[in-house]
Amino acid sequence: MDFDLELRSARLGVGEFSDFTMAPRDSGDQQSGIWRAQLGSMWHREMQTQTTGEHPDARFEVTIRGAVMHRGWKIHLDGRIDQVVPTSPATVFREIKTITRAVPVDEADLRADYPHYFVQLAAYLALSRLESESSPLAVKGELLFVETCSGLSQTVAVGPEHDSLFTAQLERVVHFLELHRRARVRRRQLRYHPAFAHPRPGQEDTLDHLVAAMSEHRMVAFEAPTGFGKTGVMLEAALKSLKSVEYDRVIYCTSKATGQIQVVDTLRRMTASGSLNSNRPGDTGQAIALWHVRNKAEHCVNHAFHCVRDQCRFLNDLSARWNSHGLDRFHLFENSPRDLKSLREAGRHASVCPYEITRTSLAFQDVWVGDYNYVFAPRNRTLFHNQPGWNPARTLLIVDESHNLPGRVADAYSHQLNADSLRQVLADLDHVRAPRALLRAWEILTLFTAGIKACDALDSADEDDLLEALNLVAEQVAVSPLDFGALRPGSAEELWRCADLVDWLRSPSLTRLLWSPRDAEVAFTCLDAAPMIASTLREYGRVILASATIGESEHVSASWGLEPGELGRINASTPWRSGSYDVAVDLRVDTRFRQRQSHHGTTAQTIARLTEHANEAVAVFFPSYAYAEAIERKIVTEALPLRIALQPRLKDLAAQTAWVEESLGYSDALFLVLGSSFAEGIDLLGGRISHAMIVGPSLPEVNPRQHALLDALQRVGFSREAAFDRVYRVPGIQKVNQGLGRLVRAPGHRTKVLLHCRRFVEPAFARLLAIDYQFGEHIATDQELGFWLNRPHSASAS
Repeated sequence: MDFDLELRSARLGVGEFSDFTMAPRDSGDQQSGIWRAQLGSMWHREMQTQTTGEHPDARFEVTIRGAVMHRGWKIHLDGRIDQVVPTSPATVFREIKTITRAVPVDEADLRADYPHYFVQLAAYLALSRLESESSPLAVKGELLFVETCSGLSQTVAVGPEHDSLFTAQLERVVHFLELHRRARVRRRQLRYHPAFAHPRPGQEDTLDHLVAAMSEHRMVAFEAPTGFGKTGVMLEAALKSLKSVEYDRVIYCTSKATGQIQVVDTLRRMTASGSLNSNRPGDTGQAIALWHVRNKAEHCVNHAFHCVRDQCRFLNDLSARWNSHGLDRFHLFENSPRDLKSLREAGRHASVCPYEITRTSLAFQDVWVGDYNYVFAPRNRTLFHNQPGWNPARTLLIVDESHNLPGRVADAYSHQLNADSLRQVLADLDHVRAPRALLRAWEILTLFTAGIKACDALDSADEDDLLEALNLVAEQVAVSPLDFGALRPGSAEELWRCADLVDWLRSPSLTRLLWSPRDAEVAFTCLDAAPMIASTLREYGRVILASATIGESEHVSASWGLEPGELGRINASTPWRSGSYDVAVDLRVDTRFRQRQSHHGTTAQTIARLTEHANEAVAVFFPSYAYAEAIERKIVTEALPLRIALQPRLKDLAAQTAWVEESLGYSDALFLVLGSSFAEGIDLLGGRISHAMIVGPSLPEVNPRQHALLDALQRVGFSREAAFDRVYRVPGIQKVNQGLGRLVRAPGHRTKVLLHCRRFVEPAFARLLAIDYQFGEHIATDQELGFWLNRPHSASAS
């Protein structure tokens, strides 16, 4: 639907019009599988042949369009009716609908189960009368229901008595438009607190710089260190844009749940009552409509997450239960609780899937907060893109922690096949008695995958065989009616994914690698997501890409697939960070993979010396768990009296926070892994770490994917050095910059940092460090380390 709130007009197709609802959609007869569409097309052709034989002058797929006025709104409709058959005394407008149930069916049941079909034909009849007002045409309507398996049909007449269906649907559409019009009025009255009540040095004019950059470029890179408050700055710019109705919606996406929670909390604080921007005392302005989107599995209230509509009592017959339980409150009232607990409780009480509450309510929200996948991942973005009235050109997109974007989007475009998983699906298909052709196709795919040996790249013959096997499966899935609810969780997704893998293998624009990390496994790896990132970003009216570590402009533009001129840039000023880091580079060790073991003893002894001078626990950042565990073992072997807290593999934010607090109080050293949430998402270390150590640049693992990407970049014109930068050095040093940025978050924070590897003095690495960590003192001996540790931290140290 495309609408103009100022002109009070909307434009939509007749099919979209007839399907439109502000409540969740019931599945009706729309079972999963392309086979339904293919059978539908076949019966449409069959009916067309039959009609042509009886009425040679009949017309097919006839375009009908017109505009209808309703309650001050002009609704433009456009569609194509299946058949127009001249008969006497009236021309027949006929729509053909395929259903899987046996016919004949009681007409009352058909009207109740397929109301949108009757609305669609009533709309065509209404438009035809408008089109022929000068010379009235006698018309009547027919819905021809065709049973997909047998071809038996049943005709139901649709006449003037169905005009009320058309009028009622117009009322639903106009009600939706009126809600959006009122929301725009509400946004114009929006009042909000500024990001900073008392700006720190450097914060005073950041918002002005950001807004100015946004006026000059559709896409702006915004770099500000951790703790600066860039979330508040971007939200203030977003609220300003919403208030001026420059945009209808803001999407704020980031890669970690911790960041999303911070955004929600900051936005609620900025839009709380008693706004500082109010023009009158006591005027609190209007509320912001905000929705934090969580993934589908978190919404689920079943004992096991197995999302198949026909098998879930929370998904079947949704519309009947929706209206009777007042679930419209979630989008009608901005102050209605929208947290996950409230959604789950409401869904359980109404026997309605909580995720459907989110899906239905999103269209009416001013700000959507969620994960990257809802914008960039093909399988997830439909939640946003299928919203009624969705228009990315009228949307401001904010991408936080954008240094993670290339990796996350590449992961979204990557897949894996595993022979064990395929065997489980094969057993499932046999259990539900799937068609023999599908069973055989899946068996061929399973046997092929089981026979694959670990390799850096599949040869062209294997790639052709794999494509043939996947294509055969995809074709059979498309034409096979299956009871997906009878399959085990995950099996249906494996079946549907085969069509995606066929497209993946045939894509001419995907920079990819097909390889096997281990026997009986095939990895479909996207090497470079830049083209997909760029095409998505260009859809939006305005984009802010924020990070504490944007990096060099040429690198970041290339990783996002943008031309240099497309991207504006601002770097926040932080004079208070000057001298906050006292940095030294340890030249005594080499942490490259083949050299590091010979230096384990020196690393362990160095950690011990740092703990002697630290106020609390020392933060030691490693490139991997394996490296951290090796040094922990060395500390035990050498009987060093150190209490080590090794970062656990925790996903829950509360558990992560508890671990940090406990470890700071009861440990001598925290062993953290660069690139993890403890190095990028946990903000508890600022001002509490007096001494930190980075054990080597955190370069990505050398593997077939990295080799393939290196070769691919050189084939498109990158020099060997530039390609190595993008594949290894830039992401590695970016993790270092991120980890260290967590340690200084406010004026007065100070920390001594030891960059523990001689590679940090090499120009190729040193230039990629943030300016605060460059030009550190060089330490070549144990004695020099002692001098540096004993020297008080002063503002001139760095």
